[in-house]
This record gives sequence, structure tokens and C-alpha cells, in this order.
Amino acid sequence: MGNSELDASASALTLHVIPSTTMMASLFRAAYRSMSRQVRPPNWKALAPPLPNFAHQPSTLSHLPVPSLTTTLQRLKDSLRPLTRSTQEFASVCHKIDDFARPDGPGPILQQLLLERKNEKDHWLEEWWDDLGYLAYRDSVVVNVSYYYGFEPQPAHLPQTPAARAAAVTRSAMLFRQSLRSGQLAPDAIKDVQICMDTYRWMFDCCRVPGAEGLDWSVSHAGTPNPHDDLGHVIVIRKNRFWKIKAQVQDNVLGMGDLVSQFQYIYDHSTDEYPAIGALTAHNRDIWAKDFALLSSIPRNAALLSEIHSSAFVVSLDNSTPPPENDVDVSRALWHGTLPSPTNPTGVSRALSSRYVDKPLQFVVFDNCVAGFMGEHSVMDGTPTIRLCDELLGFLADPKSDFQLSPSASVIASPEPLDFDLTSIPEIHEAISKSQQYLHNLASSQSLSFLRTNYGKAAIKSFGVGPDGWAQMVVQVAYARLAERFSSKNGPVTPWPVGTYEAATTRKFYKGRTETIRVVSDECVAFVQAMLEKSATSEEKVRLLRDAVKKHTRLATEATMGEGVDRHMLGLRLSRPSSLSVPALFTDPLYTRSSHWTLSTSAVFSSHLGMYGWGEVVPDGFGVAYMTGFDDYLQFTITSRAEMPNAEFTEEIRKAAEELYELFTNSSPSSAPSASHSEVNAKL
Repeated sequence: MGNSELDASASALTLHVIPSTTMMASLFRAAYRSMSRQVRPPNWKALAPPLPNFAHQPSTLSHLPVPSLTTTLQRLKDSLRPLTRSTQEFASVCHKIDDFARPDGPGPILQQLLLERKNEKDHWLEEWWDDLGYLAYRDSVVVNVSYYYGFEPQPAHLPQTPAARAAAVTRSAMLFRQSLRSGQLAPDAIKDVQICMDTYRWMFDCCRVPGAEGLDWSVSHAGTPNPHDDLGHVIVIRKNRFWKIKAQVQDNVLGMGDLVSQFQYIYDHSTDEYPAIGALTAHNRDIWAKDFALLSSIPRNAALLSEIHSSAFVVSLDNSTPPPENDVDVSRALWHGTLPSPTNPTGVSRALSSRYVDKPLQFVVFDNCVAGFMGEHSVMDGTPTIRLCDELLGFLADPKSDFQLSPSASVIASPEPLDFDLTSIPEIHEAISKSQQYLHNLASSQSLSFLRTNYGKAAIKSFGVGPDGWAQMVVQVAYARLAERFSSKNGPVTPWPVGTYEAATTRKFYKGRTETIRVVSDECVAFVQAMLEKSATSEEKVRLLRDAVKKHTRLATEATMGEGVDRHMLGLRLSRPSSLSVPALFTDPLYTRSSHWTLSTSAVFSSHLGMYGWGEVVPDGFGVAYMTGFDDYLQFTITSRAEMPNAEFTEEIRKAAEELYELFTNSSPSSAPSASHSEVNAKL
């Protein structure tokens, strides 16, 4: 990924003051002129207005700290020790850390520069993280960045048709949007303590824009004036054709009865397949930027792109039918689109053609009423969208909710087709074809497995162990055994132990997003080694597991407090002036290997979700999305490149989960449970 130090906070418009309508209109026009030229506005982040009831948070929430250099470097040593391959390797990196930290070394210089940056900005990491983590990333966001949730079935008290499924999701999401925009939405909280709501500004009426200069950005329409009463429209895509429906008229969200008619109209008028404009959004970002420029060179097309970007969200009416009983098929259909069937193995997947993956919110409804969500990750993590989907599905599950199933007496305009003008840009057809083939190859290169254990949170808590730490130790044991089988000289699997990432939310701080929990600790290694060795007794294994989970809980707590290793070290590295040579620590093999996230893991939870997942982050690694909130089972989704032993890893996770359960059922339960940090831990 690239790096940029664009100063997005240099704008005179700050988030501390709600801008006037006139000011926002002027800024909006300027931003869209920049977008049409694909030049990122220096103040793009400030153009999403603050939310009415959260405008106080910049002054009431703490700001992300810069930890003590001494403390972080000691934590770094502690995290490197269990990953070392030899005593010499560890001694070498410790020497470089000590050299980095000496009074006349580079560490104190970089620490001082970082502290100065902290004093100048609302969030010292924000711009760097936006770009390095997401906006400078040039591979497709599909598989590499986007994530998905699978929804529970349409409740029996609602009509069981695709149009009704789409209408139900749309009405519920629009009511959530209405609550958010009107200042009625209660803040998220951890143990009754309010946390930052800043990224909710990027939930609705927004879109990512491909940057022609290697840096994307997002554009928000949430604060723009609404002379045509169009803000509140939804974009619907069916057989690649884009439609616009007004889901909100003035302050009123359409009822399900009216929305069913709107969606049914689209189904009835979508017999032909249109050019797959949506496929362009899922290509390499630089290629999409070129195609975006070509597409928007036609004024009509530029206006249509504006309609898409300003929509509340997208609803994709996908004409495939993943069987609802098959978790893998549904997961893959949501994640990257349905692949060709065994009866047509040479066909090209077209499912993603009916999506627009730059939208932060995209709901997917299949022809058999299976439904879910696909999220764009760059300016908003998973905790806000989990809340949205949880409340959305909870609203639908309650028979007493205000569905408004009967059509209103009002005359509702029919959906408006948004047909792109491609007559003068025939080369766009070749670009579409190449994008479709690219997506087919990308999706075909991936493996995905799904697992539910036969016990869950209730049993784990009865053992006095935190469910999140338990799940993490299951994954470590499973990977260690996988490595024993597949990490030979030419094997695809890296020997255990490996760098393992778990995301913890830092939203207790203003503009906070995530910090890394470095899962592999000395205690973790001791436990896994005991599980691998036949000589260890069950009592020893239980004790070591408790120690490992206790340490994991401490590391997680530190991460949520902004006291992790990785964000601080990133800040130090990016603070380096060109006049200062690259410190030896930053290129040390063990140090760099420690942040090669062979295992990228994390958890979210909603009782209404059936699936959840995202892709691996390194070619030789695995993505492990899991849920520990169900009483009766733990859930794991495992993703990887197709050449990795994905099914074998999943089977090892199943075996390890059973072994840990048997350890405790055959031992005396503890009366002193370890704390769980599941309430503050989040993926994405």
C-alpha cells in the first residue's frame, strides 16, 4: 500500500461546528467538481457533517493517546519473544530495540515528533490510517477489504416474496437512517459509557470515489440542501440495470406496502440484462479510476453517478439462488458473488455485476429470499454496521413493528431507470468484460469453510473462561497442528507460531477505530505446546489455558485503551523525516514477521446473523471470522487462497474445540471465572 500525509484537517470547516446549509451547499459543489476531475479535496473528511446529537463528542471524549515509548518497546519485546525462531534472532531484535530507544537514538526523536503531531490534530492516526489501511490500497476491495453478513430468514409474519424481502429491509434501514439524521439515535456504549459515533457520519448518503492519483476518498451528501426532495432515495440494481426509488418523501419513510409495489415494478421490468457497470467498481482501484473518468466524461453518466453516490444505500436484487441451508454457498454469494455452477464450469460469474461495491451499505436480496449485507470498509468499521443490521433485523422480527403493509392512498411515482449512455464510449464495453473476468478469477482463487461447534458461550462461561480468549486458543491449537502437517520445506503453511491479529475497538476515544491485539503470547505458546505434547496432564492443560486467556484479556484491555503496539509503532515509522535514516529495527526480520498477519481474526455478534466473514490479508494466511455470543455454539468462517489447506484447517478447529471442551468436562470447574472482553472486541 502507498502512504500519504495529506492534511485532511487543514480545512477551516471543523467537526466542532455544524455548518450552515449555504456553506454546505458551496462545499458540496466544490467537492463534486473535484470528484468529476478525480482530485481528492484536502478537506474531504470534514465535508460529512456532524450528527446532531453527537456534535459534542470532540470536546467530551478523550483523544487517542501516544503511549510511553519505553512501555511500547517493552510490549514489543514481549510480543516478539514467543515468535522467535532462535535465541540469536531474539537477541538481535532486542539489541535493535535498545539501540532504537537509547537517548541519542531515533526512538526519542520520532516519539517527540509524534507527540507534536498529537498536539496539533484531533486524532494523530486518522489520516495515516485512512490512507495506509484503505484508501491507498489499489487491489480490488472485493475479497481483500469488503465484508459481509448473512441475515436470518424473513419472519413468518411478513410476506415471503423477494419484493417483500427487499421492501422490509429497505423500510427498516430507512427508519434507522431517519433516527440517526434527526438526532434520535442513542449513542453506542460499552458498560454504559458512551463511545465515539463519528464514523456513523459515513453510513448513509455516502460513497467511496476512485482516485486518479492513487488515493481514493469518500464523498458525503448528508449535509447538502435538498431542493428536489431527492435525498432519501435508494438505488436498486437488477440484472445490471440501475433504478432509483424514493424511499422517503419529505419526512415520511414509505411503508412496506408501497415499497413492495416499487420493488415488484423493478422485478417486472427487468427482463433484459444491461451492461454491467457495477462490475467496474470491483476491479483494481487504478483501473476503476480510469474507467470512472471515461464513464463520467459523458454528462448524463456523471449525473447518474451522482445519484448513486448520494443514495441512502444500494439494494442489489441478485438473480442467483444460493441454497439457504448451505452456509458456504450463501457466504460466498454475499462475499464475492455466485460462481458458475458445476453444469456450466466455464461460465463467468456475473453476480457482482449487480452491485456497486463503493457504497458503504449494500443490501443483497436473492431470488429465493435469502438476504444479507455487503460493506465497504474504508471509513467505517464493523461495529456501526453490526448495530444497524441488528436493529434492522430486530425490527423485522417483532410482529408489533410498524410495517405499514397496506399500500397508502398516495400516488407514488414509479421507480426511475438510470440508464448510462455508452454510445460514445464503446471502449467501456471491453472494460466491463475485463472486470467481469477479473472478478471471476478473483472469486475462483478463494476458499471458504464454515463451522459451528456443538457447544457455545454458556458452557465456556460455566468453565470460568472468557469466550473470546477460548476461541482464540482454539484457533492457535488448530493452526499449530495444521503446521505440523503442511509446513514442510515446500509446504504452503508457515510454521507455528505465526503473527496473529485480532482487532479491538478504540472507540472510547474521539475518532477511534481499532488497535491490534497481538494474540501470540508466552502463555499462549505454553498452552499450545502442552496440547501438542502427550506428556502434559489434563490439569496442566487447564491451568495453562486459564493463564493464556487471562493474558489475552489483559492484552485486549490494553488495546482498547490505545495501549497496543502496532498503531504506536506505525506512528513512529511515519513520523520519520527524510533526513533521518531508516532505523534498523524497522527492517529486522523478526519484527517484520511479527506483523505478517498469517492469522487475521476477529469477532462481532448479532443474534440475527447467520453468517459473517471477510478475506485473508496475506497470501499464505487465513481469515478467521468468528462469533462467541451464541449460548449453544461457536461459529467460525475460514477464508484463504484456494491453494491453502482450508478444509483441513477448519477440521483442526473443530477437533481443537472439542478437545478444549473435553478438558473441562473431565476436570473440576473453577469458581473464579476469567473476564471476557467480548463486549469491547470487534472485527473490522
